[in-house]
Amino acid sequence: MIVKFKEVYLQELYNTGKTSDKKYRFQPEITRKYQYCIKLMLRVPDTIALAKYNGLNFENLKGDKVGISSIRINKQYRIEFTVTDDNAESVATVCSILELSNHYK
Repeated sequence: MIVKFKEVYLQELYNTGKTSDKKYRFQPEITRKYQYCIKLMLRVPDTIALAKYNGLNFENLKGDKVGISSIRINKQYRIEFTVTDDNAESVATVCSILELSNHYK
């Protein structure tokens, strides 16, 4: 799966473990799990293979977030992303963790 980042801070968080924007600061454990999840997304060919990892709780969202999928980082945070097919390869565009979002806010 190809992973693209919609926001600069998401790319920075994956590459370096921190962001230049102080608004997006996360605990080291959340950052490590985020990086692990992105690496896993890069290794699998599509969302069907991603869904086989039960601990990630992959789901296609409903309601006002139709068309967005998510995987869990922990009980509080999830990565939200959209998926498109580009010449037989899935492309996941990580949205503002739509972010690394606090699931219960």
